[in-house]
This record gives sequence, C-alpha cells and structure tokens, in this order.
Amino acid sequence: MGKKVLVIGEMKNNKLRNVTFEAIAASKLMSKENEVIGVICGEGNLEAQATEMIYFGADRVHTIENEKMKAYTSQVFAKAIIHVIDKVNPDAIIMGHTAVGKDLAPKLASRLNSGLVSDVIELEEFGGNIVFTRPIYSGKAFEKKIITDGIIVATIRPNNITPLDHDDTRKGELEPVNITIDTVDVIIKDVLKKATAGVDLSEAKVVVAGGRGVKGKEGFEPLYELADLLGGAVGASRGACDAGYCDYSLQIGQTGKVVTPDLYIACGISGAIQHLAGMSNSKVIVAINKDPEANIFNVADYGIVGDLFEVVPQLTAEIKKMKLAT
Repeated sequence: MGKKVLVIGEMKNNKLRNVTFEAIAASKLMSKENEVIGVICGEGNLEAQATEMIYFGADRVHTIENEKMKAYTSQVFAKAIIHVIDKVNPDAIIMGHTAVGKDLAPKLASRLNSGLVSDVIELEEFGGNIVFTRPIYSGKAFEKKIITDGIIVATIRPNNITPLDHDDTRKGELEPVNITIDTVDVIIKDVLKKATAGVDLSEAKVVVAGGRGVKGKEGFEPLYELADLLGGAVGASRGACDAGYCDYSLQIGQTGKVVTPDLYIACGISGAIQHLAGMSNSKVIVAINKDPEANIFNVADYGIVGDLFEVVPQLTAEIKKMKLAT
C-alpha cells in the first residue's frame, strides 16, 4: 500500500527548479503506489507552477500565496510548510539539497522530531524500508541510511535522480491554502540580484570550470563561449575566485557549490582536494591543464595536456563544425 509523500517545490525567478521534479521522481522510487502531494510557497499566483508539478507526476498540489513570501525566509516558509504538514499528515517529506533545502529541512525535521537524511544521491526500497545513499567525507565514501521511526525527511542532490516524463495530459487537484502569518522577525522589502544569465550552475548538465590557469577575468571569456555552445554553465575553483577572476557565486568545491553534471570540463584547474569535493561525482570529467602531473588528471575520464587558451578555442571550433554538420 502506498504512502503519502510531501514534495516541497522550490522556485527561482518564478519558475520551478528542476530539482523539484527530481524530488517527485524520488517519491515514486520509494514506491510507485505512493501519493505525491506537492506544496509551493510564493507571493503571486502559483497555478501555473502547481500544474507543472502535476505534469511531472504529482497527484495534488497545495499552493500558499502570501505577500510575505516575496523571497525565502526561514521563519515564514517553515510556518507555512508546517501548516500543510499538519493538514496532510505525510509519511515522508522530500525536497532539493539546495541553499533553501539545507536551511528548511533541518528545521522541519526538528519540529517533527524526525530523522533527516541530507544530500541523497540514490534511494531504493529494500525489506520494507527506504534505503538512502549519500556521499560522506567529501565524496570519498558513501553511506546508506534508513529511518525506521517517524516521518522521513530527506533532501536530494540535484542532477542525480531522473525526473519522470512530462505529461501535460495528467490531471491532479490544485488546492490553495490560506494561512495567516502575523509576527515575523525578518521582513523582505526588496530583493537585489546580481545580473546573471544562462543555466543554473547547480542544475547544469554541462559545466565548464576555470581555475587560476585562466590568468584573469578575460580568461573566462572562451569558457563562457564553450559553455553557451554546449548549453551549460560556467564554474570556477576557489583559487580563481580568490584571485578576483570571477564572482564567488561560481565557486565549486567544499566551501562552494557541489555539482554533478553529465559533463564537467576543468580548464586550468590543478585539482585541490577541496575542489574535487564539489565535482568528483560528475558523470564524465575532462581536464585541460599544462601540467601533466596535475592532480585533476587523477579523477578525469579524459585528459588533455596543453594550454587551455589553445585547446578551448579548438574544441569550441570543432563543436561548432559538428553542430553545422547536423
């Protein structure tokens, strides 16, 4: 018999992040008979986003629209989600292992007096229990966990679970939830964002990353061209960020973002252990470095010993030829 799984949807620029659909798929991996109940919080009308969750496999979706939800704040979102949890009484709660998920999930688990499994990359049903697999020690090892009592609370790492097929003929129930949010400690009056474009780094299928070897801000220009051509995003090592070559929002590593793209192209990156912790689980790793002894080659599937300022333009030119040929 299936159970009820609450999937917490997360939005960016009024669009659902792909990890939301991965969380729905994860709920079905726990059991195909599970009822997947979505919840989305936001400031404006959320009918379109709720419908999208239905198309990707949710059975019904609760929407919470409130002017205090212009941007994520821990207190307001936690209160709203707890209201839905009390209403739905789910057996499990799943959401993305994102900046929001890392903050919200522990609060929900603590409030529910439940266990939390974070940064899940795989899950399966075994012996009547759900077995969660997560990396530990900066990706050097993996552990399997089960929660035997209480509500399961878990966050899943983006790009590790394939979403269900999008089906715009699927039907489901949309249910607005009205709650009163009175006293809050933090009020968001305005949100100032850096001008960024392109694919979200944490969810990109292709990442082209630069290290100190790019030698400056201009050195990232060929990386952006290659990333755009491949439909991917640009990342960086901490060394490149510390040197002022790019913004820290691009940092990948133990103290930055953790990415698991289908293709990771490391350009001028030596391969410090802190950086490897953020990208070593990528499906295919290509390293470009002048130093044949660079540590990055130890984790790379393909290595190119050469000057990135020669190799990357050649690679870009060849890919353009292939695209024109097709």
